[in-house]
Amino acid sequence: MAFSVFLNNKGKLRNLWWVAVFFLVLAAITFPFILLSQRYTFEITILYQAVIVLAASLICQLLRKEPLSDLFGVFNFRWIKDIFMGLFIGALLMLIPALILFVFGAVSWQINTIDLSSILSVTLLFVAVAVAEEVLFRGFIFQRLIGALGNWPAQLIIAAYFLLIHFNNPGMTGSIKLFAGINIFLASVMFGLAYIQTKSLAMPIGMHFMANWVQGVLLGFGVSGNEQAGFLKPIFNSASAWLTGGAFGLEASIPGLIAVILTIIILYKWKPAKN
Repeated sequence: MAFSVFLNNKGKLRNLWWVAVFFLVLAAITFPFILLSQRYTFEITILYQAVIVLAASLICQLLRKEPLSDLFGVFNFRWIKDIFMGLFIGALLMLIPALILFVFGAVSWQINTIDLSSILSVTLLFVAVAVAEEVLFRGFIFQRLIGALGNWPAQLIIAAYFLLIHFNNPGMTGSIKLFAGINIFLASVMFGLAYIQTKSLAMPIGMHFMANWVQGVLLGFGVSGNEQAGFLKPIFNSASAWLTGGAFGLEASIPGLIAVILTIIILYKWKPAKN
């Protein structure tokens, strides 16, 4: 009976202990990177972070002796379809709020000058961000929490963690901090539902990437408070920051919040085909 705290009825390590193992593995990989970055004076960029998170996830999945398809989803036509569906939803998440703000005169745009190399580098950055954050927040630890506690307790824990990681982003002050915080928390729930419904990281990765890309590269808004040079430059026409999201980005706006809530409802009611 003493071992029941650590092992389930199949004699395997319980899911919550695997969460602890993941963070130990993550730390074991991260700290040498930090020492190397200090020794050779290089920055641990988001690309390095994505590699670290992927490596920790792969190691833990191999330690569990479970297939990688359980972690990422089965790589087949359905996976490809899910990622394109995610790209489509992610684009709508930003285009619809932007259109609403434009129609009501809160925001207008002017053409901006941006070179191809900048577009490519920012696009690669957003790919790395989407992969790193979705593998971290919807990957191994989220899946272990679901196995241990169920869908909604896991959703709330990961959403709180997601918010905590983003809570001191640039521009999170005053009313923006409140609206951005609510939106970030609910966005985590939205991405989590995309995983739960599809049992794949394809859709949440696609949604996350395209929402950031459309918001920053296409529309020129900040992305989670980080300023981006885009094809267009938004002009806020004296509209309140809580309405438009201001420098933080559309994700802190009222229309952006409504778009996330509606997407959560649609994903929750969605009955994907079983194949």
